[in-house]
Amino acid sequence: MSRRPAGAARGSDAIGIARAVAGPAALTATQSPAMAARTAYLGPAGSWTHQACLDLYGADGLVPLSREALFAAYADGKVERACVPVATSVVGLTPYMEDVLALPRVVVVAEYPKMLGYSLLARPGTRREDIKEVHAHPVAFEEVRPWLEREMPGARRVPAASGGAAAQAVAASATQDKASFGPRVGASVYQLVSLADGIEEGPHNVTRWWVLGRDMPAPTGKDKTSLLACIPDARLAPLLADFAQAGVPILTIYERPARKTLDAHRYVVEVAGHVRDDALAGLLARQGELRVLGSYPRRY
Repeated sequence: MSRRPAGAARGSDAIGIARAVAGPAALTATQSPAMAARTAYLGPAGSWTHQACLDLYGADGLVPLSREALFAAYADGKVERACVPVATSVVGLTPYMEDVLALPRVVVVAEYPKMLGYSLLARPGTRREDIKEVHAHPVAFEEVRPWLEREMPGARRVPAASGGAAAQAVAASATQDKASFGPRVGASVYQLVSLADGIEEGPHNVTRWWVLGRDMPAPTGKDKTSLLACIPDARLAPLLADFAQAGVPILTIYERPARKTLDAHRYVVEVAGHVRDDALAGLLARQGELRVLGSYPRRY
């Protein structure tokens, strides 16, 4: 998983990337030009994480990095932000959550949930009936399975590291019998065309990204806080009771192994509110088992 995918830059590579189709720069107004010029995402270009960054910040200064290089660049202060997919409604936590939790210091400054609708991408001139092989991330294959079994039951399925890597493989092919499933941005990056859009298993297909930054945003009145507790399992019920007694609503709980003993786990607990809110601040002052990962505007 830590190998550098084709098309992904190393941590010391140039910060710029060839400009792709830009989406609405939803967060740009709150960031300085220097910060906006250094946003790393999991490469290669043309992936869903690339699309998420385009939605949030536009095309300027986006840096596609391998998994290893991205987290190293963030930890070393070489980029101001890093965009990481942490959970999906289909598979739950992604493997990248482990990398986030392993960082010595992390500040989650934003979340971005996005409903995914896949496009079938191919080289110009390819017809759907010509396609014998389709490339996609394994999760993408699960999410488009009903459509694929109905429309292209005989196509060979080739797993890829990301939607961008799948599109890249199709673009590099010498034949026109291959296609990939991924975001439409892959067509722009790799000069492909879309043969079908909006392919998905259902309206529940949502991926959620965290943006890792440097400074915690100020309270907005509608915020979310992500916390980490590494505790024995017997401590979970009392910990949850502490939240209830403090009047702090719990929104989500994710569980990961503690990698110490069988009866201990790491719990990512997400609550409504900001660490500066009186109720949550009071709870944190009394509770020594919680590590703050970040407080940020709540988007869902």
